[in-house]
Amino acid sequence: MSTVIIIVGILLIAYAVYGTVRKARGKSKASCCGTGETVLAKPVDDIDESHYPFRYNVAVDGMKCSNCAANVQNAFNGIDGVWARVNLGRHRAEVLAKKEMKEETFTEALKGTGYKVTGVELVELQ
Repeated sequence: MSTVIIIVGILLIAYAVYGTVRKARGKSKASCCGTGETVLAKPVDDIDESHYPFRYNVAVDGMKCSNCAANVQNAFNGIDGVWARVNLGRHRAEVLAKKEMKEETFTEALKGTGYKVTGVELVELQ
């Protein structure tokens, strides 16, 4: 009986190591977001930048992969009158808005997603 327990334990450890190595090499089916499927950024209808008089740099914590970036972009683009583009490497979103926005609006858009707004800066347009 103890031999069976030892064999099962060894198999479980081997499987855990195998999964960790695959994930480290980027070959795991699951992303850090818990899905193996690619999340696509949904386009906005209005892509004329002149229609967006307000520009914000929104710092976002918690993004680790391209799926994370697409999830954040989709959350911000779900706000009426907003067009967001996320830069994963800088952990920031450039958000164009048709009206003035408050930080709470961006925070609320990410509520329950696992990502967190850590700062909002209004960028002066030239």
